[in-house]
Order: sequence, then C-alpha cells, then structure tokens
Amino acid sequence: MILQSVVDLVAICAKKGIQNAILSPGSRCAPLTLAFARHPQIHTRTISDERSAAFIALGMVQQLKEPVVLVCTSGSAALNYYPAVAEAFFQQIPLLILTADRPAEWIDQYDGQTIFQPEVYGKHVKGSFQLPDSTRNSDQLWHSSRVVNEAINLSKQFPAGPVHINIPLREPFYPEDGEKIEFPANPRVFNQEHSSVQLSEESLKRLSNRLQSFSKILIVAGQQKPNEVLQAVLDKLSKEKKVVIITDTISNLQSDQTISLHDHWLGNPALSQELEPELIISFGKSAISKSLKLFLRKTHASHWHVQEDGKAKDTFQRLSRTIPSSPVSFLNWLAAELKPQNQDFQNSWIELEQKAKSALAEVFKTSEFGEYSALAFCLSKTPSLSKIHVANSMAVRYLNLLGKREQEISCNRGTSGIDGSNSTAVGCTFTTKDTVTLITGDMAFFYDRNAFWHNYAMPNLRIILLNNHAGGIFRLIEGPANQPELEEFFETKQSLSAQHLATEFGFFYAKVINQNELELALDDFYSPSIHPKILEIETSSPKNAEILKLVKEKIKTAIQQ
Repeated sequence: MILQSVVDLVAICAKKGIQNAILSPGSRCAPLTLAFARHPQIHTRTISDERSAAFIALGMVQQLKEPVVLVCTSGSAALNYYPAVAEAFFQQIPLLILTADRPAEWIDQYDGQTIFQPEVYGKHVKGSFQLPDSTRNSDQLWHSSRVVNEAINLSKQFPAGPVHINIPLREPFYPEDGEKIEFPANPRVFNQEHSSVQLSEESLKRLSNRLQSFSKILIVAGQQKPNEVLQAVLDKLSKEKKVVIITDTISNLQSDQTISLHDHWLGNPALSQELEPELIISFGKSAISKSLKLFLRKTHASHWHVQEDGKAKDTFQRLSRTIPSSPVSFLNWLAAELKPQNQDFQNSWIELEQKAKSALAEVFKTSEFGEYSALAFCLSKTPSLSKIHVANSMAVRYLNLLGKREQEISCNRGTSGIDGSNSTAVGCTFTTKDTVTLITGDMAFFYDRNAFWHNYAMPNLRIILLNNHAGGIFRLIEGPANQPELEEFFETKQSLSAQHLATEFGFFYAKVINQNELELALDDFYSPSIHPKILEIETSSPKNAEILKLVKEKIKTAIQQ
C-alpha cells in the first residue's frame, strides 16, 4: 500500500495548481512515481537522465511561471539534479524537488543507493524539508501536509526558487494487484498571499531630493522575461527624460530607444569620459557584457539597485542604495518625478549606437564566412514568434554582439555553465506550439546530448549548431590564447558531427560549410515537420577568431571617424 502522506502530497500539488511532473525511473521512488502518474490533473513525463530531467523542468518553468515537480530515486540520482538546481536558484525558478530516500537508520551502513540526502543542495535551494517516514497517526499526516504546503509556498514567494523535500520510504513500494490510489478530494491546503512592496512617502521624498544632484542617469536592465509594461516605461524615460537605457539580449527589453550594441565600443578608453554616468539604476538579474561591468566599475557614479526584497547586488562595485520595490512601480515613479536630463550625455550614447549599427551591417557584406556572420544570417530568417534558447560561451556572446532581437531570449546565465542548454530548450518545447530555436556551440551541444533521450515529440524544435570542433572562446581570451597548451587542454579539440546524433534520434539534419549552402538549408529549416531539425554550421576555430577580431577592428575604426 502506498504511504498516505505520498498520496496527500500529490493531491496537494494538484490543488495548488501544479500541473507538470518530470519523473526519472527508480525503485525507491516508485510510490511517488505511481501517485503522480495516476493523478488525472498532473501531466507526467519520464526522463531517464536526472541531470537532463532537471534542466528540462527548468525550461518548462521559464515559460509556465509555475512550479514543476522533479522526482528521483535515492542515492547519486539526487546529485545529478544539482547543476540545474543551482541554475534555478540564481535564475529564481521555482522547482519542487522530491527525492526518495532510505530510512534514516540505513544511511551510511553499506546499504545500496544511500548518501546523506537531507539538505544535500545546501544554499542552492530556498528551503530543505524532510517528510516523516511513517504516517501511523494523524499528527504525522498533519505534519506531512504542512511541510508540502510550506515548500510550495516558499518556492513561489519572491524571489522564487527551488525547494527540496526529502522523502524516506519503506517497503513495500508498490500497491497490491487491483489496489487503487484514492486521492483525497479536499486535501489540506494553505496558500500564501502576495503583496507588493511600496516605498514610504519619506523614502520617496529622500530619493526625490537625491535625484536633483544627477543630470546623467544610466539605467541597466538585467536578465528577465519580456515585459510590455516595463518596456513602455523605459521607452518613456528615454524619450522624455533623456536617460540612457542599457539592455542586452537576455534582458528581453530591447527597443529603438535602448542601447544594445555597447559591447562594440565600451572597451575604448578614449570614449569613457563623455559616457560616464553620475547615477546607475539597475534592476533584473545578470548582464552578459563584461565590458559594461568593467566600464561601470571604473566610474565614480552612485548605483541604486531596485529589487523587491531589497537585497544588495553590487555588480558594479558602486552600490550606494538598495531600493525594495518592484521595477515597474519604481520606474513609473521615476518617470513622473524626474526632470529632463543632460541631452548631450544621451546623444553621445545614441551616436555611438547608430555608428555601430551601420558599421555592423556593412562589415558583414564583406566578411568571410564564419560562425559570426552565419549566425547573423540565420537570425534574419528566424520567425519573430520563435522562442530562442541560447547556450553559454560564444553563442550568447555572438547573439549579444548582434544587438536588438524581436524574439524572447532564454539563456542559463544563473551559473553560466554549458551544461543543460539542450535540455532547457527541450523543456520549452513541452510548453508551447511556437517554434523553439536552440543556438549552441559544439561543446555545449554534445555535452548535453541526453536531452533528446526520451519518447516525446518535439516537432517545433530547431537547432542551429555552431561546430568549430573546439571550445573556441578560449582562443579569444588573452590568457589561454597565449599558452602552448591552448589546443589540447583549453579548446579540447574534437571531431564529432551531429549527423550521427540526428540519425540516432530521428532528427532532420543538414550540414553547411559556406554561405551558399547556408542559404539553401535555411529555405526549408523553419518549414513545419514532424521531427526536430538540426542545422550544423561547420567552421574553423582559428578562422572564427580572426574574423571576430577583424570585425571588431572595422567597427572600432568606423566609430572613431
């Protein structure tokens, strides 16, 4: 007979609006697996590789904005969740992680599949909980349901994030023949009300007085989901108040009013003085641009960071105030309160943005074929409604260098690892009928090949694979690029092709090595199909480094004219 606390757990999840669970096979977790699989309101999928399973769940939550359940067996299975758990924590993604466990008396007794699972994710979860391993009396059932409610509520409370419930389970794990799982119609549920943080009149007055001393304000938008309300107020601030708005591709807040090509000139010390702000206002999570961070760290500006919980995020080492407010609320107040700023300051940024935009378009007309120009061409053919998932390393940097995008951009910049980018994109395909375009390099792609090892259709998945047969980013970093060990120990050259993977998983596949082949392949790439499609763009790592350097030099020259 399945433990009543497990049955109640699943019923509580359903009543609190959780509709999706990703399960990985195992024996110890069988009671959880069966209960989720048999609940009529929860859509369950099985992913055998726990590392991939967790990133798939993360990709689903990015779109659904509601927790997704993860279920695994005891032992090292739980450890394979860890990379995605860390990513979810720093991306503020609410995962509900359920790990089956041995009873406490069997831990560290040479019994199979046992590790120290309570609090195994340390500081990378918002909370760690333990269910009782028995429900012999009503207090234990009350305790169990209370823990589940607390965990789900905590996962959604700002800032959202992963929570872990460890569940010791005793045999028998399986119901008897003919035994049905009876879910309670009204499981005990308590929800948490959400309130917005409002700055006091006294605080607003202090901020208003302080604003009078600034005439050069720069707003930096970090990683977040698209937000039409935020976009509108940022555009208003730029047009009417003459502030400078910096956005990169993962901010999903780019418009004609924002600066997005700053990576092309911020490294130029000759331009720094006229671009230096007096006040930096930031909101959202991380920004990609290292040159932006280095530039702002060298300024003498004050920095206000806006975040609902008011926590200090001193990315630019200039933090002077934390503002506990929603960005929408604060920026609307700012738009109403602020007087028009120094237009010369804004014009300096806009002029450089326009020069970079014109130069970039001209440079690609004469540039050699490589992954940079190839990606630019691919993006010109990507449907505006496609959701773009981009891997870390060079893929996301190229995307950022190419400027404004119409599509929603997702990237695992919480920890900025290469693991899990395929899986996150796969999770996205489970939530939408729109096209999902994965842009990835070869190292990230082959590292996460188990993302496709499952039995679920993904007809809307399109993969653009930049295969230079090496970790090309190390050729662009001054330290490793100058070492004789570059190719063997940093680039880790490999000769893999995606053709074998495509055959194995039944994907449509095309490989291109020049512009003509690329144009022909893209004619059909986004047409409807019953299987995913891979477009492999094969290039040379040394040649890509040369091309990128040349492009940067040409843009630098154009900007200085």
